[in-house]
Amino acid sequence: MSRIDVRKTYKLYIGGAFPRSESGHSYEVADSKGAFVANAALASRKDARDAVVAARKAFPGWSGRTAYNRAQILYRVAEVMEDRRPQFVQAVGQSEGLSGAKADKVVDEAVDRLVWYAGWADKVTQVLGNANPVAGPFFNLSVPEPTGVVAVLAPRRSSLLGLVSVVAPVVVTGNTAVVVSSFERPLPAVTFAEVLATSDVPGGVVNVLTGSAATIGPWLAAHMDVNAIDLTGIAGDAALATDLEVAAADNLKRVRRAPAAEPDWSADPGVEPMAAFLETKTVWHPIGI
Repeated sequence: MSRIDVRKTYKLYIGGAFPRSESGHSYEVADSKGAFVANAALASRKDARDAVVAARKAFPGWSGRTAYNRAQILYRVAEVMEDRRPQFVQAVGQSEGLSGAKADKVVDEAVDRLVWYAGWADKVTQVLGNANPVAGPFFNLSVPEPTGVVAVLAPRRSSLLGLVSVVAPVVVTGNTAVVVSSFERPLPAVTFAEVLATSDVPGGVVNVLTGSAATIGPWLAAHMDVNAIDLTGIAGDAALATDLEVAAADNLKRVRRAPAAEPDWSADPGVEPMAAFLETKTVWHPIGI
């Protein structure tokens, strides 16, 4: 006797929990060939606000941790991803239309990217900070500090490696994130949220919303308690990027601008993604006798 398909409806990830969308709405997710895979929650404005509240609540504790501890936690996320490799390979293959071998390579690169950023956690201050020469009996030190709550619009095509490449630099430097996944390819992001929930990442540090960046993005860009926004994921959509930059200007958000085309996520990202959401604090201190 044939079985009836069990159609799964994935939820949002907010504050360490998996709530349904406040709107009660969901949408169908198809694979690269157009076949139904699952339903994903359609995040609403209220969901976005709840995610910002969760991120703000988590920020003091997360930014107050030592860089070494954040490195340990990010490395643990990579370990759990490795344990759940088959699920990620399947999700990436379905979403991006890749063969098993190519999807496996993407998962390799995503795990390696997390490990790479974990290694930077306690080094980025030494690279971006400075002891400045001054004419006087003072120490003058410039130290990078996290910006706060960062809204991240995840890449539309690169559903896992691109996602990791924009989220990891935000949180490894002490910020908290509200992430809007790829609308067409949300399942790797949902699976990544499940990894975050079962690793050592405190609730609220990363919040994942599934839905349209064109709908959710303006609410986050205009939100007065969001300190920065990464528009990398809407590469090529100049009109939407301009609208979000204008909305972000209302509270002088830091903006990582959208490129003309989606970048090569397998390339060395350098320190720029981490530097984008760090504030530089300069301190003067008298030299003791």
